[in-house]
Amino acid sequence: MKASLQRLTALLCCLGAATVLIAQQRSRAPLKTEAVHVEMKNIVYHFTQPIAVGIPWLQGEVVPTRTSSIPVFDDANSFRFKLVYAEFRVKSDILSAVLNQYVFAAPDAPLKAISILNDGDMLKIKGKLHQKNDVPFETRGKLAPTPDGRIRLEVEKAKAGALPVKGLMDLVGLKVADLINTRKVAGVQSDGNALIFDPEQIFPPPHIEGKVTGLRLEADEIVLVFGVKPQKAISGERGNYMAYRGGALSFGKLTMRDADMVLLDMNPEDAFDFYLDRYKDQLIAGYSKTTSDFGLRVYMRDFNKLGSASAEKQH
Repeated sequence: MKASLQRLTALLCCLGAATVLIAQQRSRAPLKTEAVHVEMKNIVYHFTQPIAVGIPWLQGEVVPTRTSSIPVFDDANSFRFKLVYAEFRVKSDILSAVLNQYVFAAPDAPLKAISILNDGDMLKIKGKLHQKNDVPFETRGKLAPTPDGRIRLEVEKAKAGALPVKGLMDLVGLKVADLINTRKVAGVQSDGNALIFDPEQIFPPPHIEGKVTGLRLEADEIVLVFGVKPQKAISGERGNYMAYRGGALSFGKLTMRDADMVLLDMNPEDAFDFYLDRYKDQLIAGYSKTTSDFGLRVYMRDFNKLGSASAEKQH
């Protein structure tokens, strides 16, 4: 009897140790790295403080850029947006900033001091040919999506200095590619009398992944359409929001497994102005609620409404 009791006690101890070991292994298990589903409605999204795009609607995934890692809100290089569908509305002066401050920012970039204006159904671009002793240039051309989902600017008129060069270029057999060397410029390629821009590379991080399926000019905006528009929203939220669901997501000192986080506009009368680099300031100016199933609803103040004192902290 005593021996049986000792064997039973030993068995229970082994089972207890095994239970503790399994619990420890589960707690140390790596976070799932599958994508986080994202949906955005009526957002002004800042890639940098001055570079922002209007996003009336977006559906896609937040995909980690590093193996065995998860998206980290505090690191824009840790993830990218894989677009199922999106509409980007880019003001012409913002596109100028993208080209000047990001695409052609290197000292040896072929183009400098770029300015862009919508001119009817054409785009007018002015700047300097840095490779040609900073000779001023002006071009007019039409935008269209390429079959592989990039953006093609077909130059129809151009002049350098006071000389109309397009006719001269045709006469002597030159092309835009002969004037502008884009071999060292990420996201830009010259092709005959056209420049081809890759939206997956020309915007600052977090980068996007998606193919342009439509393109049009409206007033002072270039409207880029990615993918095919879905039939309905997934999140069911109202107002202006960014909803993140599924997978794992890290922000601040928190990490969500099977993420359920919605960022909501405190002032839904206009677009939700959001800047990832300053999301903590926007969060501090707002408040959050926890749902019954441990989801998070974060009500945030618009970035452009943080106030002059906060604006002085911009970097």
